Amino acid sequence: MSDHVRDQRYAKKRRGVLGSIASLLILIAPLFFVALMCSPTAQAAPLTGIRAIPAFARKYGLPCSACHEAWPKLNAFGQTFKDNGYQLGNDRDAPIWQQPTYWPVAFRITPSWHRESVDRNQVDDLNDPANSLEQKTTTHGFDLSGLDILTGGTLANNISFLLVPSADNTGAFHFESAWVRFDNLLHSSYLNIKVGKFELDNLLSEKRILTVSSQGGLYQLYHFVPVGDSNIFGLGDNQLGAELMGHSKNDRTRYSAALLSSNDGNVSVPNGHGYDAFLTASQAFQAGGLGLQRVGAFVYLGRSPTYYLTQGGGSTQLDGLGQKSFYRAGFIGMWYIKKFDVTTLYMHGGENAFLGTGTAANQPLPSGARSPQWNGALIESHYTVNPQFILINRYEFIRMSQQALAIDPSNPFIPGVSAPSSDFGNLDSLTFGYRYYPFMHSRAGFAFHNEYAIVRQRKVAPVTGLDVTSSSLFLGFDFIY
Repeated sequence: MSDHVRDQRYAKKRRGVLGSIASLLILIAPLFFVALMCSPTAQAAPLTGIRAIPAFARKYGLPCSACHEAWPKLNAFGQTFKDNGYQLGNDRDAPIWQQPTYWPVAFRITPSWHRESVDRNQVDDLNDPANSLEQKTTTHGFDLSGLDILTGGTLANNISFLLVPSADNTGAFHFESAWVRFDNLLHSSYLNIKVGKFELDNLLSEKRILTVSSQGGLYQLYHFVPVGDSNIFGLGDNQLGAELMGHSKNDRTRYSAALLSSNDGNVSVPNGHGYDAFLTASQAFQAGGLGLQRVGAFVYLGRSPTYYLTQGGGSTQLDGLGQKSFYRAGFIGMWYIKKFDVTTLYMHGGENAFLGTGTAANQPLPSGARSPQWNGALIESHYTVNPQFILINRYEFIRMSQQALAIDPSNPFIPGVSAPSSDFGNLDSLTFGYRYYPFMHSRAGFAFHNEYAIVRQRKVAPVTGLDVTSSSLFLGFDFIY
């Protein structure tokens, strides 16, 4: 939640100009949206003709509304299509099936203007470089997101795949997803095995999140670890391993069990004898004319190294040692009232005391060390005005229920703070915005995205130990081809 430190004199010179641009953009954004809504192109776009993500829309010729409430958010049919291994059970499932508009690859990128601000960032003292100060830092300008290249579908009947090479905004590539799944083993939809790098079977998918800003484009609950904790893990990160997944024919009942490498989805990480497990199950039911409701539960049980066997003076890590346990567990509900939907999530997390204090397992624990524990909750709502326009709102909070150490002046977590604090590290996050789709067809999709997100974490300022507030304002054009 920190920005790069900018040269102070240079920042002062450009602040006036960029500030004026920022104010102008904020002023014209609503007008631009109204203009889009009122333009002939927007009015002429048939709501029933909006298409799905191009790679599959080109293959099956389905409208977007068949699989998406608002791209990339899936509806019940889209979830079933995904659970069936990107198959509809007809001749078009075959990888050799072709039509003139079919091309099995899609590209996604988001040009944008955004503003990032942190009220208490650690910066070097220009008068004394050996000293650090806290200062509000604000940067803004035009930018690019990373690039996703998506291809997926079937290799043969009941053998599905997804491959997503992904680059950050500097062009450095990695593999976001790369998996093969064997579907309907023993002719049962309850037996499907996936191997490779994949998203955990979270009902609330971070890969299909509708928000994209630096502060709002992730679920804080999924990535939270206490301050000073040495564990590097995110429940929203794609993981490497194998998954057994099953569902009823109508997809109302679902379960998943995954065995994963203990490296948070990273490749060639020296932790070659650690494994994690993720278990989840959910049940859906129809609530009259309100829509399909779903409830579920999940648990992640993991082990993370606390120190490494190295060579070359520590330059090369050979193996992760001293693994200690951690867990995440929670309940989720997805509730629909026709065009309005609300997702509620509660999660409890805990870390071993060695992880919580950042202590190697071959060293003694600090005096009074305990296993840090916390509780968190999320409420996210969407209102789909029509298939072209959706409103987004989300609030998350995380509360520490047990600190790893008592907070006092000798605790290096918050230097300079003399009073104990049970709320050290507590977090609140608010995100709201909208997405407007002027068009989406089988060749391309386009969304105008406007979002604001703000995050506050208690008593984590690096010098004074006060609260830190970070915010993102984002205006972008999200397109896929």
